[in-house]
Amino acid sequence: MSCTHDHNCEDHECSSDWSLYKHIDLSKVTALNESVSGSAKSVFKAWEQRLLSSGEHLESNEGDPELLVFVPFTSDVKIKSISIVGGPEGTSPSKLRVFINREGIDFSDVESMQAVQEWELAENLQGVLEYQTRYSKFQSVGNITLHFPESFGGDTTQIRYIGFKGEATQLKRDVVATIVYEIRPNPSDHKTKAETGGGFSQVE
Repeated sequence: MSCTHDHNCEDHECSSDWSLYKHIDLSKVTALNESVSGSAKSVFKAWEQRLLSSGEHLESNEGDPELLVFVPFTSDVKIKSISIVGGPEGTSPSKLRVFINREGIDFSDVESMQAVQEWELAENLQGVLEYQTRYSKFQSVGNITLHFPESFGGDTTQIRYIGFKGEATQLKRDVVATIVYEIRPNPSDHKTKAETGGGFSQVE
């Protein structure tokens, strides 16, 4: 299901307050079949800048419109909607398949995997469409992989903007990892006086 912006965005959670852009771990964003290495990072930007272009965009290799984009977050997020602004003249993506919390997957994997959700996309050159998620399935998202199988007939797929709306947890992912590490018992913390010259044995 898509949402058009013919309403007051402040009342419909469309404002930048709901953008998850600042929670994307941009340095770790990657894409398979991108014609220019690293160009996938350029399509993630603030909501207000979604139609601004410096000439950079994500494009598949000539003659092969399929793209696979991996997006990690700095904290777990809940995703309410996804927005895609594609390219002109049939180069916008026509379909989106999404996988959650699956790292390192490639084109052969996604062909056999069940997507969490799929959408038939429209050509959204003006950035007025958003695609609503099945929200209960998009909780605790640490990373998301976006599979664009085809374009609207173009020899390539072009993407100018990808945006996510939702909420982020307050706890950063690296902080969670530190907490897990700290609560694991450290044997050196349980050494007793026998090992330090005090006459007692190690506690089992």
